Amino acid sequence: MKLDTPLSQISGIGPSLEWKLKKLNLFTVSDLIYHFPFRYDDFSSIKPANEAQIGEVVTLQGEIWSIKNIYTRYGKILTQAVFNDGTSPINLTWFNQSYLTKQIQVGDRLQISGKLTKYKSKLSIMVPQWEKLDGVKLTHPRGVIGSHRGIHTGRLVPIYPETEGLTSKWVRTKIDQTIPQVIDQIKDPLPDFIISSMLPLHEALFQIHFPKTLDQVEKARERLGFDELFFVSLATQKARMEWKKKAYVATSEVDAEKLNKFIKSLPFELTGAQDRVLKEIISDLKKGEAMNRLVQGEVGSGKTVVATIIIYLVYLNKLKALFMAPTEILAFQHYETVSQLLSPFGITVGIYTGSKKKTTPQAPHMSSGVADVVVGTHALLSKKLSTEDVGLVIIDEQQRFGVQQRTMLRARAKLPHFLTMTATPIPRTVALTLYGDLDLSVIDEMPKGRPIIKTFVVPEEKRADGYKFIEKKIMGGDQAYIITPLIEPSETLSSVKAAKIEFEKLKKIFSSLKLGLMHGRLKSKEKQEVLKDFRGGKIHILVSTSVVEVGMDVPNATIMVIEGAERFGLAQLHQLRGRIGRGTKESFCLLYTSDSSSNESGRLKYLENTFDGLKLAELDLKIRGSGEIFGVKQSGRFEFKIASLSDLGLVEKTKNAAAKLLANNPRLDKHPLLQAKLSEVASDVMPD
Repeated sequence: MKLDTPLSQISGIGPSLEWKLKKLNLFTVSDLIYHFPFRYDDFSSIKPANEAQIGEVVTLQGEIWSIKNIYTRYGKILTQAVFNDGTSPINLTWFNQSYLTKQIQVGDRLQISGKLTKYKSKLSIMVPQWEKLDGVKLTHPRGVIGSHRGIHTGRLVPIYPETEGLTSKWVRTKIDQTIPQVIDQIKDPLPDFIISSMLPLHEALFQIHFPKTLDQVEKARERLGFDELFFVSLATQKARMEWKKKAYVATSEVDAEKLNKFIKSLPFELTGAQDRVLKEIISDLKKGEAMNRLVQGEVGSGKTVVATIIIYLVYLNKLKALFMAPTEILAFQHYETVSQLLSPFGITVGIYTGSKKKTTPQAPHMSSGVADVVVGTHALLSKKLSTEDVGLVIIDEQQRFGVQQRTMLRARAKLPHFLTMTATPIPRTVALTLYGDLDLSVIDEMPKGRPIIKTFVVPEEKRADGYKFIEKKIMGGDQAYIITPLIEPSETLSSVKAAKIEFEKLKKIFSSLKLGLMHGRLKSKEKQEVLKDFRGGKIHILVSTSVVEVGMDVPNATIMVIEGAERFGLAQLHQLRGRIGRGTKESFCLLYTSDSSSNESGRLKYLENTFDGLKLAELDLKIRGSGEIFGVKQSGRFEFKIASLSDLGLVEKTKNAAAKLLANNPRLDKHPLLQAKLSEVASDVMPD
């Protein structure tokens, strides 16, 4: 057996099991060994029943006295057994596992684990874990771990991600069978100077599945998590080094006089943060190498204005720009903003989306070709769009695009400058790991006069008062958003509000007002009509899903109601909150939740007093873990099995280790095993 042996070639795994394993992305022996537990049941306390306390989780050793299946009047099957550990009989009960009477016979000696309870004055354990006592000892093949008293009982028992028909017990059994046969094949790719204070790789892999103590679990997690974060950081930093080697077609000239004239023409004054980030970008343009920079800033902090100024500078250098947004809503928003700012200077702006393709310049002095800047969605990837002389590619909300999409867009031009923007708050340390291939700029200042949005977690009993408040504000000329987590009701999430149902309910509650409905399944033309009516004041309340998270800029909207707020991360709630307060009016965000637990209420309370997106993102990391940091599954970006981006200390440690390694050996040719491993990860980093 080898690490790359397909699981389908292992005895006992037929087509049905193979299909179930594929659902968990398990294809080879290596995949199985790297299928890590997400928690552990502590069954390590082995003692006689007469020494155990009621309610204690224990492991007992004894003999089966009787076992049978009982059919209830409701069609359920109970398997009941009497077990005796030599000190007392204990009743065991399993539900809907009738096959157990074939696996367990009277007289069998078992080791069982579970919570000891009392039912009708008799000791009992409901749904115990069990295994036969003939062969519950497992020894590490290298003889350095020691022995274990069981696989499914008598120890810290790992619980794995499962799928229907594939239990943790099955996974544990197969790992126990395979890991001794391949553990010697596992070679550690990391040099000693990096891992000197951590477990060797083979040791960490063994201990994650067969730990004796929780301390061993933590040490194994540290090493395996380090590996995942290290290779991501190494790949992005190496990509950055390669990018820096590429020369741009020419050094961009910056005409200070024209630049200042353009900035003075803007309808507002730049903030100090915008000015600082602008200088960082201009410095890139002067270097004679392709810029590759990420601009991170709050919703409404003025990233689009900075991008527009850079478009103007590129235009002065006789080059064109592509500006890509993830949704048509945002693309049309950018199109309007950029057109208003650039058109007075004779710069033509085109739009290219799935529903609208208008790229021919409208300026009288130009009769053919492509506009100076084309704003669009992923439709910009189309080969039908001519992109000659493109010197700048801008991508907004870049985490919403796959790596392949971004790379294809960049490939449409000859070594363009590359500027990405995001309003998703990402803690700096995390951003430098995920996007180590990019220079990072942060717009950490909001425009002057932008009001603080008053935020309240509203208890359910105050809902009627909330509706009265909303109606009063709207009658005074304001507008409101009401956000729901779902489009349509779900059978499995019956308590979670859905936009279509809420829309019908709210039409009756706000009978004197005009309501609109927005969600991702509407056709593009329908969305545009709804948005046009909302911006024009024809719609008073827009009921929507989180599709309005980006691209909505309605200064008259001053109220944001979020239903099922517990289903959103703090960073996403902050994003949604950023849709209001775009003008100078007093604005309010009302958070409703169906989860009244103190933990959830406490988490949402942070929003009442915290208005810094980065702080909220860090709080989210601490409270909820990293999960999917961007709130949407990012195909082609990094997925961690065991690492946590909330462990900022480990993130920083891996980043520094990767930098040190590249400083000593940029080509990594002294570490062939590491090079081979890196090639597996490098496909997740932008190839160029």
